[in-house]
Amino acid sequence: MRRIVGVSIGSSKRNHYTEIELLGEKFVIERLGTDGSLSKAVSLIEKLDGKVDAFGMGGIDLYLWAGKNRYIIKDACKLKNAAKKTPIVDGSGLKDTLERKVIQYLSINGIVSFNNSKILIPSAMDRFGMAETIVENGGEIIVGDLIFSLGINIPLYSLSALQKIAHVIAPIACQLPFNLLYPTGEKQNHSKVNKISQYYDKVDIIAGDFHYIKRYMPQRLNGKTIITNTVTEEDAVELKSKGAELLVTTTPKLEGRSFGTNVMEALLLVLLKTMGRSYSIDNYKEILEEINLQPRIEALNSEHRTI
Repeated sequence: MRRIVGVSIGSSKRNHYTEIELLGEKFVIERLGTDGSLSKAVSLIEKLDGKVDAFGMGGIDLYLWAGKNRYIIKDACKLKNAAKKTPIVDGSGLKDTLERKVIQYLSINGIVSFNNSKILIPSAMDRFGMAETIVENGGEIIVGDLIFSLGINIPLYSLSALQKIAHVIAPIACQLPFNLLYPTGEKQNHSKVNKISQYYDKVDIIAGDFHYIKRYMPQRLNGKTIITNTVTEEDAVELKSKGAELLVTTTPKLEGRSFGTNVMEALLLVLLKTMGRSYSIDNYKEILEEINLQPRIEALNSEHRTI
């Protein structure tokens, strides 16, 4: 049995374990949180290195993207470098392939209408593929990278504006301690309503990383569509209680929760290896077609059909 371990600097309260079978291969999938501690995450990777088939790097990105420009987060390199024998991925490959497909799927099948809708994307650099595909499908976006990551209350309204600002700011921001850029550890378990919460009221759809979405989530989300990932059943219940209409996670629900893109990418990496196929974008896209990985689409407070 293949073993995939997602080592996350997020809250350990969100840990999960499941067993699945894909294309004749059996997998154990685990998510292990270190409550914001980079050093504990490094130690855990070092301890399991060579003993598992692949690692997912959770709660932190190795890469941020703005167009074709890639920026490397300094703190994430500590986790990457701790894995000497076992491959480790941060989910970037899945975000740029599967998440594009999910947005197209939602649009083509009339499940979510992006055309002329207003969409809040808390961090487009974290999910540039998703953001770009939303724009291609007619979405009117509010880009919140400055707001949610740096606490600078300046919304952006185009990806071109983001790319220009990222060229100046991202190389500096990526050198900062990651906990200044992203809610880690215990911060992932709580929301706080403040002036940032006003941006949720201005849109029809909120799309992107769930911990960014949750961080400043207002008391009511009436009629909103949430497109995200890494949600637990408790998260889904909270979204429903706040009046959100539809929940979409870009990876499927496995035994009560959707795992992060980092874990699912690690799983696909191992699948490719067992099939004797090298890692390449083309092979990656092909295996996504073969396993037909479906998003979770769940009506919370509407007559939407759950698929």
